[in-house]
Amino acid sequence: MSVVRRARAEDIPAISRLLVQVNMVHHTGRPDIFKGPTVKYTPEQLAEIIKNEETPVFVSVGGDGEVEAHAFCVFKQFVNDNLLTDIKTLYIDDICVFEHLRGKGVGRGLYEHVLSFARERGCYNVTLNVWECNPGAKSFYEKCGMIPQKTGMEVIL
Repeated sequence: MSVVRRARAEDIPAISRLLVQVNMVHHTGRPDIFKGPTVKYTPEQLAEIIKNEETPVFVSVGGDGEVEAHAFCVFKQFVNDNLLTDIKTLYIDDICVFEHLRGKGVGRGLYEHVLSFARERGCYNVTLNVWECNPGAKSFYEKCGMIPQKTGMEVIL
């Protein structure tokens, strides 16, 4: 049985391995944009992110004590903005389950934990971005009940 908890410094090596998996999905789909194999954050940057209350990071840990997945989150709120309301959002910046554990409910448990955390913190919504080159992630989020909020478009010159 998996347990979801806040990430700790000792989780950084496993989180880094997960970050490489995320990177390679994006690199494979868009090598024109993403370098590979690499990580989004250095161990030092991860340590700072994990300590910051505005950027909560969660891990799913299996019965063997090993990290199975991570979710990087960021609180966002535009107070007294000319255009936007003052709603508080929890943005999922990154979520990943080790490849060999996908389809076993680990990601769903982690995602549900993030939703509960956001509700407890008074968030109006939870948002994320998903790359079109990652149809597996898009399908997962749709199965979790997420719907498109906006669409990013491009033209390559």
